[in-house]
Amino acid sequence: MYSWDGDTSDWYGRPGYAYSGGEAARSRAAKRAAAHGPRTYDRKAGPEEKVVDPKKRIRSESTNPLIIAIDVTGSMANWPFEIFDRLPLLFNTLVQYREDLEICFAAIGDAVVSRWPLQVTTFASGFDLEQLLEALYGEGGGGDAPESYGLFAHWVNTHVEVPNAGDKPFLIVFGDAPMHPTVPADQIARYLGDDGGHDVDTYAAWQQVTENWNTWFMRRPTGRPGDIVDKQWGEAIGEQKIFHIQDEQRAVDYTMGLIARRWGYFDNFQQNMRARQDEDKVEQVSQLIEMKCPTCGAPIPVDAAGMFKCSFCGTTLNLT
Repeated sequence: MYSWDGDTSDWYGRPGYAYSGGEAARSRAAKRAAAHGPRTYDRKAGPEEKVVDPKKRIRSESTNPLIIAIDVTGSMANWPFEIFDRLPLLFNTLVQYREDLEICFAAIGDAVVSRWPLQVTTFASGFDLEQLLEALYGEGGGGDAPESYGLFAHWVNTHVEVPNAGDKPFLIVFGDAPMHPTVPADQIARYLGDDGGHDVDTYAAWQQVTENWNTWFMRRPTGRPGDIVDKQWGEAIGEQKIFHIQDEQRAVDYTMGLIARRWGYFDNFQQNMRARQDEDKVEQVSQLIEMKCPTCGAPIPVDAAGMFKCSFCGTTLNLT
């Protein structure tokens, strides 16, 4: 349905939406996609290990880097396919707002039982993203409940450089599980190639991530609010940064809307979504993204950022 060239003529919602901005990036991606042939994402026996090796260190010179991480254990294993299917839509929508957008993908497993507990790509844009996403592998499995989110957080803190990032860049994690509270030193050495000689506290690692990244946990519609998953992620990144997805088919929409809101293009995103979905879906996504004060329910302005004080009740919120 979604193509790299930005053609919206076959969208089945309201007609008339057209991308604005990002024309050069879409044109380059469309030419490479046409030369490459039809899009496929067949299941395979494993990842392209040289491409997704977490021992590498990555760097983006972009002022707008973005990291998207997906838990690929158990019930989450199909999420890379969902994102891959909507990849042109994701890139074409966001690149019209920030033309130097670069994205890094990560697949998170469980270092206790998984063969590939962490897979990561370099930062890239356009059609390069499609080829990188193809290199990831949804291993499934996950023998014990917690997953190795802490190993990923430590990788972000030690293996990623974004020296030119302007606003605090986005880091989005899709998941539904608790986390191992400690990252053992032997896992860090084995999977990241770092011989630091000591364990890492998972919560401290995530708290360090949030100092540099606008971090959100996009939780699948499982469990109950306030359970162990919410408690752990609340301690790790802050309760207000846990996003309870109501419809996992709209996962990419929630992500695009959240970023568009922060970048000041939420109205455009809603127009984009209305061209693809019915009004009920648009409202479902918008209601969660259009933030409200948790104390009094007053709407928070779409351009609010940083430390925000509600003008109605005085509640202070950290929106970064």
